[in-house]
Amino acid sequence: MNVTHGRGYVYSIQYHIVWCVKYRRKVLSSDIEQSLKEILRNIAQDNNFTILECTGDLDHIHLLVDCSPQHYIPDMIKALKGVSARLLFKQYGEELKSKLWNGHLWNPSYFVATVSENTESQVRAYIQSQKEK
Repeated sequence: MNVTHGRGYVYSIQYHIVWCVKYRRKVLSSDIEQSLKEILRNIAQDNNFTILECTGDLDHIHLLVDCSPQHYIPDMIKALKGVSARLLFKQYGEELKSKLWNGHLWNPSYFVATVSENTESQVRAYIQSQKEK
């Protein structure tokens, strides 16, 4: 587990984040996906969080993100999706617009889950055992 020290706290926070292309259109060709990965890593760097893993398919993207407790998930998602859509439309406008309409690349919804090396049952057992010590 990679633990980071803040001012007065210690943390290890990772999220698995997934979102889809609008209408599940299969537009993330290998060139677009490579550009998307680079764009997402730059957005993360600009916002002081790290993308540990990034991959996708033609119609969705998966990220493993490492961040601090100060990062608010909806703001992270808004930055990742909003900036990436704008830059991809700028770079691949004609190709994307021919398969999408209304100027939207991403579906507005997303999936997020916390990630840990410990299972829920391990954490429950650890918390319950603390009274015994």
